[in-house]
Amino acid sequence: MKKPDSINLAGIIPARYASSRFPGKPLATIGNKLMIQRVYEQTMKALDVVYVATDDKRIYDAVVGFGGKAVITSPDHQSGTDRCAEAASLISEELGYMPDIIINIQGDEPFIKPEQIALLAACFSDKSVEIATLARKVRPGEDIFNFNHPKVILDTNKNAIYFSRAAIPYHRDAEMYEWTQRHTYYKHIGLYAFRTEALRKITILPPSPLEKAESLEQNRWIENGFRIRTAITEWESFGIDTPGDLEKAKSLIDK
Repeated sequence: MKKPDSINLAGIIPARYASSRFPGKPLATIGNKLMIQRVYEQTMKALDVVYVATDDKRIYDAVVGFGGKAVITSPDHQSGTDRCAEAASLISEELGYMPDIIINIQGDEPFIKPEQIALLAACFSDKSVEIATLARKVRPGEDIFNFNHPKVILDTNKNAIYFSRAAIPYHRDAEMYEWTQRHTYYKHIGLYAFRTEALRKITILPPSPLEKAESLEQNRWIENGFRIRTAITEWESFGIDTPGDLEKAKSLIDK
């Protein structure tokens, strides 16, 4: 399989139909477009190669219908990362080469900014980086105790040390309402990029104790010795998890 001389990137958007909180979410309509179409089009502003990876023919047909590219993957994947790994192999057969970097874009974030994708891709100018993600500085007074919003702590090279649903670090010498004024906290933004070999390796790792405790798969990677470079973004993410989130999203766009 011939590979281009320069580094190349591919965006993969995992999208499944089944969801306990919001079945059929990728095909929900926001304004005059499907949610998956909005994610796809935003991603195409940053990348030349973009595929939706799905286990559902309805989603596949919808993507092809609006002119996008898609691949059908196994219905047995436990995470979007696992689905990305299979999709990377499938798209390499279509492209005629294996992309160097796979960027995993969440299929329920129709307002993802191309600048965020570019920021993530830029991490790989450092050849030592195998995995990258994004984080945002928490503003003073912002809620850091919501367990649905994972936090991350970083080392001096901006590699992630640990991800938690708890507010970390614990600030011993301050009242809890003062923590964000006394220390810089980071909220994790769930956008990932991988060198393809690293992606292959992490998807064959068994679930780890820290992953199980927090229900955060990225802790499995750290626990097994992988470093996750973290770029700092100024933009918040807006994932659509429920029908209520969808109504909010509709109010944010021009019809």
